[in-house]
Amino acid sequence: MRTICLESHNIDNLFFGFGQFNYHLIKGFYNHQDILKALDVEITLISKHPEKLEKEFGQTFCYKKYNSLQRKKIFRIKKAYNLWHSLNQNTKIEPFKNIPYLLTVHDVNFMEELSGNDLNKRIRLFKDKLQRSHAITYISEYAKTMTHTYFKVPDIPEYVIYNGSSKPKEIPENHIPALLPKGDFIFTIGEVLEKKNFHTLVEMLANLPELNLIISGKNTTDYAKEIKKKVDKLQLENRVFLTGKISETDKAYYLKNCYAFCFPSLREGFGIPPIEAMQYGKPVFLSDKSSLPEVGGEHAFYWEHFEPKYMADILQNGMKIYNEDQIDYSEKLQQHANSYSWDNTAKQYLNVYRSLLK
Repeated sequence: MRTICLESHNIDNLFFGFGQFNYHLIKGFYNHQDILKALDVEITLISKHPEKLEKEFGQTFCYKKYNSLQRKKIFRIKKAYNLWHSLNQNTKIEPFKNIPYLLTVHDVNFMEELSGNDLNKRIRLFKDKLQRSHAITYISEYAKTMTHTYFKVPDIPEYVIYNGSSKPKEIPENHIPALLPKGDFIFTIGEVLEKKNFHTLVEMLANLPELNLIISGKNTTDYAKEIKKKVDKLQLENRVFLTGKISETDKAYYLKNCYAFCFPSLREGFGIPPIEAMQYGKPVFLSDKSSLPEVGGEHAFYWEHFEPKYMADILQNGMKIYNEDQIDYSEKLQQHANSYSWDNTAKQYLNVYRSLLK
């Protein structure tokens, strides 16, 4: 039996994109136990809380407890697996030995977001990963293009495998989030960082007096403080709400019941939240930057720039198109969202494993 190690310790934080990716990919593998059996492989998961994973996935996988010391070379995992899969480009957990290595690249945004010593450290880490890789997977064509723009990529197999999207979560009857504004609301979600560009939604809202705005996600950042100051300056305290982290049930409620989902992000390797909104048939308004047009498809609406009145006009015009035949448009959005399947994503990764294990 051949052995595969997934560097999956980010699965312990499901509030972030890497954690969601790790969890849903692994669950996709779990749903393809027939393929795992045919491959005759034993997959080991790395996690700080392996007992939680074992409770959900049982004996389908093996488990290894994560320890931060494993980041240091002397304490690296020494078992010579037949394949090591680094599930994102930022992790510092690496195998001790030179073994077959698959790298998944979500983005190289650090090239545009960092500077000085922090940037140099990240570049060295990424170059080391590229050099030890036997194959690379990217979560979008955009991620692949940007990697080739900034780095010399080895002449090895490369694959673009899109992320999946989970089925819409069932919302318990009578569930209502603790924070629910009166009237229609725009919804967005993500860690409140500058690249998410959420402040443009606040400025847009000043031109849409009938709407409210809910921004969910970790909001302890300096950028979140700037947004709150802008809210106060524009006197939108009763219409703009930063909820912080929310439960999956609250997220599902907001997605299902929002007037529209807006995502003006400047840099996204993929961008799952717009797809999640489409699953509920909701109109989606996106920036035309990075991977969002690639992932959002032809039925999303796009902002080419972020002047507030222009953004408001795009939203109002888009909503007119959506409301002309809401049932048909919602069906098209749902069909697009359903084209992204974690089970299919997992199957494609298993095919890559098969090729590397030959």
